[in-house]
Amino acid sequence: MIHAGRRGARRASGFSLLEVLMVMAIIAIASLLAMAAMSGGIDGVRMRASAKEIAANLRYARAQALSTGRAQKFVIDPVAHTWRTVNDRDGEIPRSLNIVFTGKRGLQSRAGEGAILFFPDGASTGGRVQLNVGNAAWNVDVAWLTGEVTLKRGEVDR
Repeated sequence: MIHAGRRGARRASGFSLLEVLMVMAIIAIASLLAMAAMSGGIDGVRMRASAKEIAANLRYARAQALSTGRAQKFVIDPVAHTWRTVNDRDGEIPRSLNIVFTGKRGLQSRAGEGAILFFPDGASTGGRVQLNVGNAAWNVDVAWLTGEVTLKRGEVDR
């Protein structure tokens, strides 16, 4: 038996593709805004990227010391916002970031620069490069005994 009210085409229930895509776009935009607010905005992103780059090049200098059997140096200039290391590797740090270097004073090539020396056995003179903006900071630490390079969020050194 066929009911008179149910004849003809049925309307499908659910969401259209356009509605689903609009909701996904709104969620993506909200997520980006939340991440930017939590990470300190664009300067926070720059700070983390610069800290990762510095850590990678400190590890590179250590690896070169181990592989060549010769001491290798990583030099940072907080005033010029630059760094350099072995094999003509160098880079710049955004001017919007503050740089605090803590390390052995006797390794400075010039006043205002800081340096970390890696020895052929993997050990180092140790030190810390801190990048900060506002109250947010990233620390790149180098252990003197092992030369291990670690990267972590930190508190602003004053």
